[in-house]
Amino acid sequence: MRAISQDTYGGPEVLKLIDTDRPEPLPTEILVRVEAAGVNPVDAKTRAGQGVAGLLGEPPLILGWDVSGVVEAVGHGVHTVAVGDEVYGMPWFPRAASAYAEYVTAPSRHFARKPATIDHVQAAAVPLAGLTAYQILTALADVQKDQRVLIHAAGGGVGHLAVQIAKELGAHVVGTASAGKHEWLRGLGADEVIDYHSQDLAAATGDIDVVVDLIGSETTLAQSVAVTRRGGLVVAVPSGTSPELLARAAESGVRVASYLVEPDGHALGEIAELIENGALRVEVEEVFPLAEAAAAHRRLEDGRARGKLVLAVR
Repeated sequence: MRAISQDTYGGPEVLKLIDTDRPEPLPTEILVRVEAAGVNPVDAKTRAGQGVAGLLGEPPLILGWDVSGVVEAVGHGVHTVAVGDEVYGMPWFPRAASAYAEYVTAPSRHFARKPATIDHVQAAAVPLAGLTAYQILTALADVQKDQRVLIHAAGGGVGHLAVQIAKELGAHVVGTASAGKHEWLRGLGADEVIDYHSQDLAAATGDIDVVVDLIGSETTLAQSVAVTRRGGLVVAVPSGTSPELLARAAESGVRVASYLVEPDGHALGEIAELIENGALRVEVEEVFPLAEAAAAHRRLEDGRARGKLVLAVR
């Protein structure tokens, strides 16, 4: 099969197209013929030797976790899906899934049936971003009707899905984004949108119940704590918070939690229902052929993408 591999950590130029052996499913696993693979910020960080690189060991390695495709074979004990089913998932994260390839194997319960109303390119854009947003807003934050939810980087891959999921939960949604994304985000359900270039966050909003900080810098985390009400929650994605900021948050009665997404086929099924019911739309800004994964990473790292980038594998 064809795959995108790297022999060393570094910039996008280390990504190269190779031919390698097709994997075979073990018991409880399925073999998926990949139609499309999503591209995420963690991919670029890992490629550079950051992110979850420490869990993957030294190169050579194949990046990627977001998958949409067709079940090609099933291992012993699999009864949730059958050969020929269209599925999508985020297998193995944060261990290697090797999704930048024509085939992947993983436990069947790391996948769910692909939403019937979207194609494989759109479906491949959903799993990691959708699960991150869904797990934070439901399992971690338990967002309730009429709560005020602030989402930093609302126009990004996770952010634009979080806006819609929070709105579906009945929250009053506030997002931060560049001015060019404001009208689009309001169309997705954001009640307020703040231009982080020109507006002061504390002046523009306050008394927030839940903050989903998808930037995770000390600056945005400090701002997030400042606008969160006593008893509220700030979720830091990506994780990593200084002891000083944690102490300041504790003094203000604000809880700060880190977060790492995990495979969840059941939640992917619930996300698929939201998509099929029209409550959740995924934005794919650009699609690249598998062989142009390096170009996709360069586009990702310019920081201006609206929604998601995807590799078309077939």
